[in-house]
Amino acid sequence: MTKPQKQEAVQKRDPVATSKALLQAAMTEFTQYGFEGGRVDRIAQLAGCNKQLVYHYFGSKAELYKLTLEEVYREIRESEMQLHLEDLPPIEAMSKLVAFSFDYLADHPEFIALLNDENRMDACHIKASDNIAEMHSPLVKMIDETLARGIKAGLFNERFEPINLYLSIAGLSFFYFSNHKTLSVIFKRDMTAKESIDARRQHVIDLILSALKP
Repeated sequence: MTKPQKQEAVQKRDPVATSKALLQAAMTEFTQYGFEGGRVDRIAQLAGCNKQLVYHYFGSKAELYKLTLEEVYREIRESEMQLHLEDLPPIEAMSKLVAFSFDYLADHPEFIALLNDENRMDACHIKASDNIAEMHSPLVKMIDETLARGIKAGLFNERFEPINLYLSIAGLSFFYFSNHKTLSVIFKRDMTAKESIDARRQHVIDLILSALKP
C-alpha cells in the first residue's frame, strides 16, 4: 500500500482527527493570508490530506473560515473560565483578568490576525455563526460578578458596566499588539522587546485598577 493510500485509510478511520487537523491548518493559513488569500489546497496539504476532504467535512471555504473563528473565540473564552475569578478577592481577580487578556494576545497573534481580517469583511462570517455571541455570556457574567463583589467591599466604584469595562481591557491590549510595527517606528522603540511588553502589561493593569477605585 502506498503512503497516500495509508493516509487516506487513517482519515476514513478517524474523521475527528482529520477534521481537527484541517481546522488547525486553516487557522495557520487564514492567519497568514486572510480569508481572501487563503487557499483550500494549501490547507489540505498542510493537514496532510486530500483537498476534497475539506469540502467533505466543511462544505466550503467560507464555512471553514467561520468555524476557524468560532474555534479561536472558544479557546479564549474557555481559558478565561479557567481563571476562577470567583475564588479570588476582587482586586486580585480583576488584576488577573487584565493580565490574562494581555498575555493571551501576546501569545496568540493568530487571534489578532483573524479578528482584523474579519473586521475588514464587516464581520460577515461571525454574523452567520449561531455560536459566537453566546460564548460571551459567561465572560460578561464573570466580570459583572467580580465588579459587584468589589463594589460591595468598597473597593470598586459603580461607574462601569461589564461590557464597556471588558472593551477597555481588551482594547488597551489589542491596540498595542495589532499595531506594534507602526508604533515601533513612530516612537523609535521596539514594542516587541520584553522590557516594552512588560512595561505595557503593568501599565494596563494599573490603569484599569486605578479607574475602578472608589
